[in-house]
Amino acid sequence: MSDPDENRRRPLARVIEAQLVDDISAGVLAPGFRLDEASLAKRFGASRTPVREALSRLTAQGILVPAERRGVQIAEYSREQLGQIFEAMHEIEIACARIAAQRLTLLTRMEIETAQAACVEAAEAGDRAAFLRANERFHQTIYRATGNPYVAQLAADFRRRTGPFRAKKFVNKADLVLAAEAHERLMQDIFTRNSDTASDGMTAYMTQSLTKALAAN
Repeated sequence: MSDPDENRRRPLARVIEAQLVDDISAGVLAPGFRLDEASLAKRFGASRTPVREALSRLTAQGILVPAERRGVQIAEYSREQLGQIFEAMHEIEIACARIAAQRLTLLTRMEIETAQAACVEAAEAGDRAAFLRANERFHQTIYRATGNPYVAQLAADFRRRTGPFRAKKFVNKADLVLAAEAHERLMQDIFTRNSDTASDGMTAYMTQSLTKALAAN
């Protein structure tokens, strides 16, 4: 979820962009969902100008695409395209785990643990929406732990693009609990500070996660 304090310091268009990215990444907005400027302007208490700027930026990133008649919608992918995107995402996530294990600090470890605690809390409560957002934060903390903003940005881009598709694999509380347990194993693998262990852990995690996501789509 976007940081409220950070949002207040951002131009309104960036605040809108960040919130939409948050919604898309967490699967709140489904593939093919059409975004209406008037509705968004009302939601954010803004004129259409910052809304239009935010939508333009997301379209340039490939997160949104032109709608059939007018406006924009959440990008949709064929099963083949989604498989190719997941394949690339799989490799990037493994690299992130490997680098994070090598560069782990006390601060980044605490950030990962805090994010995981939020995932566990949401899973145990059966709160799907809260879990989806906590899940995104968990992975973002691993990206930041690499200490490489370019790698982190690349990984984050794939996560934003695939959010609505990955969200479909979470149907009930049991799915959330299993995902939180998988996070725990992955987290401990990264905490070994052994790059091979972290890579193997992320390989197992992503193989299972993306296989389920692909099956759900």
